[in-house]
Amino acid sequence: MMVQSKSESIILPLVARNVQTASAAFSASSSEGADCLLYNADGTNHVEMLLKSVLKNVKVPVFTTIAFIGQSTLLTEASNLLHSGASGLVISLEDMKLFSDDTLSKLFNTVGVMKRRADHEIQSFLKHEKGDLDERFHGKKGCTGFTKLGDREKNFIERERQILLEASDVIRKAAPLMEEVKLLTDAASQLDEPFLLVIVGEFNSGKSTFINALLGRRYLKEGVVPTTNEITLLRYSELDSHGQEHCERQPDGLFVCSLPAKILKEMNLVDTPGTNVILQRQQRLTEEFVPRADLILFVISADRPLTESEVAFLRYIQQWKKKVVFVLNKSDIYQTTSEFEEAIAFIKGNAQKLLNTEHVTLYPVSARAALEAKLSGPSDVEKESDWRTNSFYELEKFLFSFLDGSTNNGMERMKLKLETPISIADRLLSTCDELARQSCESANQDLVSVNKIITGVQVYAMKLESESLSWRRQTLSLVDNAKARVLKLIESTLQLSNLDLVASYIFKGEKIASLPATWSIQDEIISPALFDAKKLLGEYLVWLQSNNIHEGRLYGEYFEKRWPSFVSPHNQVSETHKLLKKGEELSLKVVEDFSASAAAKLFEQEIREVVLGTFGGLGAAGLSASLLTSVLPTTLEDLLALGLCSAGGLIAISNFPARRKAMVDKVKRTADALAHELEEAMQKDLLQTVENLESLVKFISKPYQDEAQHRLNKFVQIQGELTSVEKKMKSLRIEIQNLRVS
Repeated sequence: MMVQSKSESIILPLVARNVQTASAAFSASSSEGADCLLYNADGTNHVEMLLKSVLKNVKVPVFTTIAFIGQSTLLTEASNLLHSGASGLVISLEDMKLFSDDTLSKLFNTVGVMKRRADHEIQSFLKHEKGDLDERFHGKKGCTGFTKLGDREKNFIERERQILLEASDVIRKAAPLMEEVKLLTDAASQLDEPFLLVIVGEFNSGKSTFINALLGRRYLKEGVVPTTNEITLLRYSELDSHGQEHCERQPDGLFVCSLPAKILKEMNLVDTPGTNVILQRQQRLTEEFVPRADLILFVISADRPLTESEVAFLRYIQQWKKKVVFVLNKSDIYQTTSEFEEAIAFIKGNAQKLLNTEHVTLYPVSARAALEAKLSGPSDVEKESDWRTNSFYELEKFLFSFLDGSTNNGMERMKLKLETPISIADRLLSTCDELARQSCESANQDLVSVNKIITGVQVYAMKLESESLSWRRQTLSLVDNAKARVLKLIESTLQLSNLDLVASYIFKGEKIASLPATWSIQDEIISPALFDAKKLLGEYLVWLQSNNIHEGRLYGEYFEKRWPSFVSPHNQVSETHKLLKKGEELSLKVVEDFSASAAAKLFEQEIREVVLGTFGGLGAAGLSASLLTSVLPTTLEDLLALGLCSAGGLIAISNFPARRKAMVDKVKRTADALAHELEEAMQKDLLQTVENLESLVKFISKPYQDEAQHRLNKFVQIQGELTSVEKKMKSLRIEIQNLRVS
């Protein structure tokens, strides 16, 4: 039964009481807060007592115990108990072992038949509810509890229902988990059902006596302890129950009682627990009926007006903007007129503040005196001169005037009925507006966050750029060192005193083998430098790749942590590896493309051109001068010897320093060009690494970005739909306010 109630508010343990007498059962259910009873019915007398007393007076589930007294007898007793209204049977496991399979099958079949019958009746009631009951009991179909409604009003109700259903659909889009939307759909479906009057108040405020006075008979129990421990819906029935309640308990705990009271022909009454003793299992139902109420009668006891629990409940009522009529019960306790007027002023003043309204309707009554007057002679009620019954009669006239749609009060009743679902819709739409606004802000913030993460790659690029400077300096240092050694070798090789070099090129020409300097520049300078550069650049590229992988992992972890509920695409891992693969490694290719042997040959060719360009045209005189310089100790003496030999030789030899400098400059340019190419290649490798990471971040972020954009578009659209429905609601409310008695 508790599972069928589908209540999420039940978080406290259920309270079950073992009872053996009808009085104990009534006490446990009414004043001790028991959620269910285990009643010991182990004999025929107990079954009869249960049938006559317990189930008619107890409103909580009753499970009866049965002892094994014979299989055929047990089946009969079980069937009687279930047919009488018992919620279930309690049988010990030891006793069950004594049953035959056939007996157990029949027993469970009995339970199953009863349950299916109850389920069918409940579903039938939920489907037709009060509208069909009204047709069944009165033989006619009304509309909002009125007669004399024309096609205009009926069409208006149908149009309102369509707008309310449209509002329900939009609310479900905006807040799929909002359970309160059921209040709106219920209210929309009940537009053409009897007026719903909900009566609230503290226990011992005289609610039961007041309701009995309205009904004209003692249908409800009265007492000084909380007698209304459940929520009860009172509806009309032609069946005469001889003053006893005929109630059906629904799975959610609501009791539906059918009574032959005149006032129930055109309105249903809901009797709620005391505002100060509402248990958690009743709170949900109470809070569902308050929004659906067309009118609330708030019964206040004159001996303690507006207690803390009543004030709290009024604040809850104010949230739904319901019309409240106050009933000051037990008003006959006041000794003087000043006390009476002071109490009236106190209640009205506080109610105006709590309900944020200027007009407060209040009827001071004595429900007990009115009930006694009705029971003593109904025809004398109107003639009663006692103000206590006259005041109650005024309240009755106010309520009964609601029954006639041709009166102003009747039209107000219709307006209240029509505005009930609109008030619910306004409240829910307002909540949805806020939810949609927050969702838009959240989605927009997610978009901003994703874009910020993507642009954050530039910060990483600047950090990588800064850290890469040391790698460039080391690489360029290798080039500079090699360049310095080559220049030093040129200086030592291209000397006028290097007779072996000159003689080799002059006499042997092209047939000369490679010079020692050529082997030195290839094996001792360029090759080691290239080897060191390859090693260094390899480490540089590994450093770039490892930084990218580490940073990419951090981005992925951040996205998962930032949006943990989002499921990444299945192909993301493979795509991640592709995007973080090694780049073209341009800097390493520059070094690999530089040939040490080719550079050595070029070096030798340059040396040859310098020597031949200087000494090739000197002839015998030049050669003699050269031989002479090999034995003279100074450059000055060299030049003197050359001058003595030939003026032409002097001119040729004087160009030697310029030729040597040209070769030095050429080597410098070649080395600088190599350094520049290496630096550019290293920069491109870095930029390609950053681009790979940026592509990875964009790829990882795209699903999150798309999802956030989808949410933003969705809730922007929902905001538009909410605005459209709210405009229709506003227009509808204006039309309702303009309804007039025709």
